[in-house]
Amino acid sequence: MWTIVRDLLRHNRGFAVGALLIAVVLLMSALSFVSPYSPLDSYVVPPDMPPGWPHALGTTSRGQDVFWLLTYAIRNTLAFGVLVALISRLLSLLIGLVAGYAGGWVDRVLMSINDTFIVIPLFPILVLFYFVMRDRMSWFALAGVMACLGWAYDARLIRSVAMSLRTREFTETSIFSGMSMPRILVEEHLPYVMPIVFSTTMNNINWSIGLEVTMSVLGFTDINTPTIGSMMYWANQHTALVAGVWWWIAFPVALVVLTFIGLFLLAVSMNEFIDPRSRLGRGSP
Repeated sequence: MWTIVRDLLRHNRGFAVGALLIAVVLLMSALSFVSPYSPLDSYVVPPDMPPGWPHALGTTSRGQDVFWLLTYAIRNTLAFGVLVALISRLLSLLIGLVAGYAGGWVDRVLMSINDTFIVIPLFPILVLFYFVMRDRMSWFALAGVMACLGWAYDARLIRSVAMSLRTREFTETSIFSGMSMPRILVEEHLPYVMPIVFSTTMNNINWSIGLEVTMSVLGFTDINTPTIGSMMYWANQHTALVAGVWWWIAFPVALVVLTFIGLFLLAVSMNEFIDPRSRLGRGSP
């Protein structure tokens, strides 16, 4: 897997640009550990100051430095997306690999469950979850629910690859040599689906960040946890655009768009590696 990433960095311009953008976002989030201000403190700086020295991105109407608040917000937003992606990847890998390898009634049962999750309307379920759990709503609870709802599409994709691997000669050799199903799935089949897992992970992080921002802007999450969405929520509550405090919304939007573009480029580049036919006519190496 690391060899693939190294080769993509060397020979795929889109992957390199995406990696650079994500590196900038990660650097921004890392700066939160040296922030001179707590993200929960208000009126530690003069409010409504435009971008300039000593507050590079300005200050909010709540007396918070936008730059340092943004470092916490992007860190929490990225952590949220990664947590959702990791949990949902584990579910999609487990169900997709087992269904594709086992076949028969096991495949039919798992795919029936999978298809049920595919047709569930995600946003209404998340809104309902907020109203049910309003007093106990937490960042981790929302991430857990989104992870349990976001694995189905990718599980079906992994299953299709596992079904083709099941008929390969090396799988038959592994079975005849006495390897158990878990060992075959982990040692023989998992390396073949890792590029797919990487690509779908980037897409899943984008999906989860987008939903988190949407939920937070509407106030359907824990708005006291600094995220990109909660920054926009408080800016909207203080009518930042009407008051002319445009930087309170502009910089969080710019940073999350930068994140989306970086993750998208990584996912598309890996998809080109998985399916060379997608490169036809584009001149990509």
